[in-house]
Amino acid sequence: MAITMQSYSFTWTDPDGTRRASAVAYDRISADRRRAELEAAGASDIDEVAVKPGELPTVKG
Repeated sequence: MAITMQSYSFTWTDPDGTRRASAVAYDRISADRRRAELEAAGASDIDEVAVKPGELPTVKG
C-alpha cells in the first residue's frame, strides 16, 4: 500500500490589503498551525490550496 502525502499552501490578504501567497508547502498539522497564525495576525480572505510537490500557489488579483 502506497502512502500519499498531501501538501497545502495558502493565499491571503494582509491587514494592510496586500495580497500574499505561501512560499512553502505545509503538511496537514503545520497547515492548521499556519492558518491559526494568519488568523491571529488579522489576515483575511485566507484560502488553503492543496499543492503537489514543487508547486506553490500564485497571488490572486
